[in-house]
Amino acid sequence: MNRDVYKDLMAWKTSVRRKPLLLKGARQTGKTWILKEFGRKAYENYAYFNFEEDAGLLSFFNGRLDPQRLIENLSVYHGGPIRPEKDLLIFDEIQTCNEALNALKYFQENAGDYHVAAAGSLLGIKLSTPDSFPVGKVNFINLHPMSFLEFLDAMGEHRYRQVLENISGIEPIPNPFHEELTRWLRIYYCVGGMPEAVDHYTNTRDLAGARQIQKEILNSYILDFAKHAPTSDIPKLTHIWDSVPAQLARENKKFIFSAVRKSARSREYESAVLWLEDAGLIHRSFLVTAGRQPLKGYMDRDCFKVYALDVGLLGAMANLPVEVVVQGDRLFTEFKGSLTENYAAQQLRVLDMDLFYWKPAGGMAEVDFILSLDREIIPLEVKAGVNPKGKSLRSYDARFHPSLMCRVTLLNFKKEAALWNIPLYAISCLPILAKALNRQGSALGKIQDPNYCH
Repeated sequence: MNRDVYKDLMAWKTSVRRKPLLLKGARQTGKTWILKEFGRKAYENYAYFNFEEDAGLLSFFNGRLDPQRLIENLSVYHGGPIRPEKDLLIFDEIQTCNEALNALKYFQENAGDYHVAAAGSLLGIKLSTPDSFPVGKVNFINLHPMSFLEFLDAMGEHRYRQVLENISGIEPIPNPFHEELTRWLRIYYCVGGMPEAVDHYTNTRDLAGARQIQKEILNSYILDFAKHAPTSDIPKLTHIWDSVPAQLARENKKFIFSAVRKSARSREYESAVLWLEDAGLIHRSFLVTAGRQPLKGYMDRDCFKVYALDVGLLGAMANLPVEVVVQGDRLFTEFKGSLTENYAAQQLRVLDMDLFYWKPAGGMAEVDFILSLDREIIPLEVKAGVNPKGKSLRSYDARFHPSLMCRVTLLNFKKEAALWNIPLYAISCLPILAKALNRQGSALGKIQDPNYCH
C-alpha cells in the first residue's frame, strides 16, 4: 500500500535541516507501518522500539540522556548495531515516555548523524503539555487517513489518479472517466481512508467487513478516552464525540455545546474539545469575519464547526447502511450533505490546510470553506448534488470581490470566468490547478453577468 507521506519522509532523510522526526497522527492511520516501510526501503536496516508494548525500554531513559550511551544500550537490546546515516532508529508510541521525548533534543544537538524517527497515537496531546521537549529541536510530519487519491492507488486505479494529476485547466474530462471517478468516490465515502479498512476492501470488496473494522477503530478511540484522558473529561469526551454526526446534520453546522447536553457550557467542555483535536480525532473549522489575509487575523475562536477525521468513520458513527452505496447519488446527500462536507474537510486537511468558513453577521449566507491558496483567498462552496445554487458565493463576492471562486459538486469540470466548478473527486487537485493556471498567466477577470452563480 503506497502512502503519499513517503515522499515527505524521503525529503526529511536528505534535508540539510534534518532533525529527529515526529510523525503525528491519530491512532490507526498507519504511522507504524509507514515508518517500518521507510526503514526497510530507504535504509540498510532499522531498529524499532515501542514504548507502549515494552515497558522495559523506559529504564534506558532514566538519568543522563546521553545519545551515545542510549545508542549503545539500545543496540544491545535490539541485537545488532544502530549505525549513523545507514540505519533508521524508530521510537513508537513515544508519548508514553517523556524522557524519550526529551532525549530527541540531545540527539539533535550531539548526535545529528543518527536518523531518528518517532511516532505516537496521542502525540499531539503530549506535545500540548508543558513538560514536553523544547521546541525547535525536531521536524514534524502529519499523517492523515488516506486521501481519495491514495484510495485510488490502493484500488489499483492509478490511471484515474493520473488523469486528475495531469489536469492543467478547468475543462471537462471525458464522461466515462467522470462517471467512474464518481463511482469510486461513492465507495470511498463508505470505506473511508483508515488503512485497515481500505486494505480489507482492496482484498475482498466487502463493504460490510470494512464497516466492522471501522466500528472496531471507533471502539479503540473510546478506550483511549478511558485510558489516557483526565478522569473528569471522560464523560465530556464521549458526549462530544458521539454528537459529531448530529452536529453536522443540523442546518446550521456551527458547533453548539447545548446540543451535546442541555446543560453544557463552552467553558466546561472546551478542554474536551481540545483533547479530541490534539488526538487527531476531529478537525475544527473556524469562522472568519472577512476574506482577507491573514485569515487567522479575522478568526473567531468561539465559533467553529467540528468534523470527524475520516468520512468512513463518520458513516460508521451515524450507522449509515453500507447498502446506500448502490443507491445512486443518494449517499452524497445523506443527512443534509454532512458526509460530503466532512469529506471535503478531510481532503483539505490532507493538504495541511487550515479550515475556515465565512458567515456574515446576522445573514443567512454561508461559504463552507475559505482557503488561503497560492497567495489568494479563495471561497469554496461544497454541494452534494448536481443542481447547485450560488447565493452564498454571490453574497461573499459582493463583499470581498475575490479573483477566483470555487464550487465542488458532482458535476464535471466547468469554468465560468472567475467561478470554477470542481468535481468532488478532484478537490485534492485544487493547489495543482491554481498553480498551473497561474503559471500560464490565466486571466481570472471578473464576470459581469450578475446571475453567474445560478
